[in-house]
Amino acid sequence: MKLGVMNNPKRSVYDEVAAIGEAGFDFVDLTIEGPAAWDIDTQRMQSILDHYHISVTGHTDPCLPYAYPLPGIRDACLSELARCARIFAALGARIMNIHPCYFCPPAMKTGLVDWNIEALQPIVEMANDHGLTVVFENFRAPFDRASTLQTILQSVPGLKLHLDIGHANIGRQNYDIICKELGSDIVHVHFSDNRSSNDHHMPLGVGNINWESVMRSLKAIGYDETITLEVFCDDPIMLWKYLDLSRRLVLDLWNE
Repeated sequence: MKLGVMNNPKRSVYDEVAAIGEAGFDFVDLTIEGPAAWDIDTQRMQSILDHYHISVTGHTDPCLPYAYPLPGIRDACLSELARCARIFAALGARIMNIHPCYFCPPAMKTGLVDWNIEALQPIVEMANDHGLTVVFENFRAPFDRASTLQTILQSVPGLKLHLDIGHANIGRQNYDIICKELGSDIVHVHFSDNRSSNDHHMPLGVGNINWESVMRSLKAIGYDETITLEVFCDDPIMLWKYLDLSRRLVLDLWNE
């Protein structure tokens, strides 16, 4: 199991990755989004990664309307995702996350899952050409049920699942059900805490998620891959304290 942290796109992406390396994490969950992480100099970034001996997983902008029914918008999003894929591949990443797309005209909302499936197919093929596996992240309805996620995975060859524990805690079905139903498809995981009412991105142990139960669910499916601590805090000093406490909790539970 490897533990990583996501860079804060509000701050210099190079400073963020250096801080993650300095803190002793195994990888950076590199998110390419504004305002400060849209453009990445891969040579400069690679030198930082090499210095701290850390690796990369790819995280894409959650606001891209890649499944919008208009072809021109889809094409533009596919072009942007291809740009991200080239960056991730150049930095040695093996997976690239993508969020569900909720953007759709109100009269077409009933077809939202189908629009996502249709748009994901060329995205997965494109990423595969760069040596990347696309991982689809669970979130709010209708992408919060194992049956819906299974339909998407079965409809898009090569697509895998990114399990966000915080998202599962605010969805209709929790992490345990998703693990039991789709465990073999889970290749990346996000950890953050909340109180079931919103995606708070709290330090682990602050919300109402039972982390002992989370670990049992992951161990039951033999999961031993990347786990990102997706903890947010505007105070950088407190952030690293929260991350360290969260890391200690994960390691203690993992090694029990």
